[in-house]
Amino acid sequence: MTVSKSRRLTVKFHRLPHGQGLPLPAYQTADAAGLDLVAAVPPDAPVILKPGGRALIPTGLAFELPAGTEAQVRPRSGLALKHGITVLNSPGTIDADYRGEVSVILVNLGEVPFTIARGDRIAQMVLAPVTQVKLVAADNLRATKRGAGGFGSTGIEIKKTSETRVKEKPVAPKGKSVKRGLRKAAPVKRRAPSQR
Repeated sequence: MTVSKSRRLTVKFHRLPHGQGLPLPAYQTADAAGLDLVAAVPPDAPVILKPGGRALIPTGLAFELPAGTEAQVRPRSGLALKHGITVLNSPGTIDADYRGEVSVILVNLGEVPFTIARGDRIAQMVLAPVTQVKLVAADNLRATKRGAGGFGSTGIEIKKTSETRVKEKPVAPKGKSVKRGLRKAAPVKRRAPSQR
């Protein structure tokens, strides 16, 4: 099967003062989907992410994306696998009309502190088409086999058995023990109807 070569779009960028001297975002292989973003932190002030910590890492770049597109900021798989470093709001969205600096929210889900130094590749940016919708109110929606099933409704069904049922402990009335509180009432003796 022959696959047509990906089309290339022109994207304008502006390098901010603290991004001077850093390499531009680049594709690492011929058919890579994402441009690698690098950290524009000061050379003498690396960011140390403690386990469970998060930080906003600047890239020193602002972009003018083509109308009808967005840029998605995604984690780098190597950082995630080896160090537990990922993008907290993954994927982060950069709208086409945003003109501010692109920054990346990184979080350390690993067990040891992780240092982010100037020029480190911290995330990847993927340009993607955007479809905007017009919402139309409707009294009824087209029925489907699935219906309103969600949150795992198409997964494995968990059948309840006697072993999985939670047995509730009896609660005694106030001032009585459990045994006394659950004591059965004595049967009422009925008199036989008198014969006349």
